[in-house]
Amino acid sequence: MPIGVGSNLHYLVGPGIAFVVLALLALFMRWAFGTGDGRRRPAQPPGDELLTRIATLSRRESALALRAVLSDAGIRSTIRYPAALRADVLVFPEDADRARVLAATFSPPE
Repeated sequence: MPIGVGSNLHYLVGPGIAFVVLALLALFMRWAFGTGDGRRRPAQPPGDELLTRIATLSRRESALALRAVLSDAGIRSTIRYPAALRADVLVFPEDADRARVLAATFSPPE
């Protein structure tokens, strides 16, 4: 039975179809782009999984000087600047003990 032009039902059919289509589209998008396991993963701390902090210095120049000392000893290192007036010197875990010994004897340039 077709909905007549004079009937009030034709005002409900269009929005009803639109709502159903949007709901189906939302379900499809959730299925297609979801994580798949239904669980939320905890937020990971930013990028320190592979590196170990051996020193925190207040000046960029001091951190660069310590990094040069470590490089002369054959230890690979990098510097991270997490905040103003703070520089962390990071090395790989297998070199951390040697790097800490060198860092303990290091005196920053003035």
